[in-house]
Amino acid sequence: MPEGPHVIVTGGAGFIGSHLVERLLAAPDSPRVTVIDDLSTGCEENLLAAAGNPRLHFVRRKISECVELDAWMEGASFVYHLAAAVGVVYVLQRTSASLHNNLRESEILLASAARHRVPVLLASSSEVYGKSRRDTFSEDDDLVIGPPTIRRWSYACSKLMVEFLALSLANESGVSVAIARLFNTVGPRQTGKYGMVLPRFIEAALSGEPLRVFGDGRQSRCFCWVGDVVEALVRLQSYPAAHGTIVNIGGTTPISILELARLVKQRLNARSEIVLVPYDKAYGEGFEDLPHRRPDVSRLLRLTGFKPETPLEEIIDRMTRG
Repeated sequence: MPEGPHVIVTGGAGFIGSHLVERLLAAPDSPRVTVIDDLSTGCEENLLAAAGNPRLHFVRRKISECVELDAWMEGASFVYHLAAAVGVVYVLQRTSASLHNNLRESEILLASAARHRVPVLLASSSEVYGKSRRDTFSEDDDLVIGPPTIRRWSYACSKLMVEFLALSLANESGVSVAIARLFNTVGPRQTGKYGMVLPRFIEAALSGEPLRVFGDGRQSRCFCWVGDVVEALVRLQSYPAAHGTIVNIGGTTPISILELARLVKQRLNARSEIVLVPYDKAYGEGFEDLPHRRPDVSRLLRLTGFKPETPLEEIIDRMTRG
C-alpha cells in the first residue's frame, strides 16, 4: 500500500486506463497511483511504460476482492472508475458475468468512496443513449433502451444503472461525482478481439485479410483519439464545475463504417478486400445496431475549454505505427 495521498484508477491496466495512468504519473507533481484491475480484459503489458515507477501500486484483483479498499480510499484524493466489461463481442459472450461485474463492482467502489467522501469520475458509455434516432446525442436527452430479449442492451442498462447509483450516492452522501460518457475511443493497446472496429480493420489490413464490415456499412460513428479522451478526463477531474454533471467525450466527425474500411485500406496501402457480413452472421439472431452515434461535446468545451480534434487520418497513422 503506497503512503501518502494518492489517486485510485480502477481498470487501470485496460486500454484507456493505462493511458490515463501514464498521464497521471508523468505530471510534475505526480500523485501515487493505485491501479485495481482483475485483467479480465486488460493486461499488465499495457502498464509496461509505468512499471518501474515507484509511485505506481498495481493490484491484480476485482474491486470486491480488495479487503484493503477502505484503507486505500481513506488516503485517496480522487478515484477514476474505469473498470467494466468492454466490447460488444465480450458482452454478448459473457452477458450475465458482464452485468454482475458492472453493477456489483461499481456498487462496492462507489459505496467506499461515499463513506470516505472521495470524489469520483465515472467512465460511462454512449451505449446508454440506446436506440435513439437523434443525429447528435446530448447529455440531457431522453434514453431509449431496447427490450431485454436483445442481449446487447444489457450493457447499456448496466452502465445506466451505475450512473443512477453514482448520482444517488452523490446526492445522499454529498460526495462529488462526475460522469463521462465515452464515444468510440481508439488508439494504441486497443484490441479488435472484443469487437472494436478500427483496430480490427487495421489488424486485417496489415495481415492482408478481408476487412469485415457488419451490416450494410452505412452506420456511422465518430472516433476519438485516446490521448484526447485522457486529456478530457484529467480536465474534468480538475474542474469543480464538472462535478454533479454528465459530460460527453468523443470525436464529432462522423464516418460510415464502410468508408472507414476504405480509409484504412488507403492509409495502409492494403490490398485487402472489403466484405459485407450480415449482423446475424457476426453476432447471432436478433442483434440491433444504431445507425448513427455522434456526441454533442459543447458541455465538455464549456466546462474545460477542450474538445477532441485529432483527425481520423492521423489516428489511423498513429495506430499503424503502434
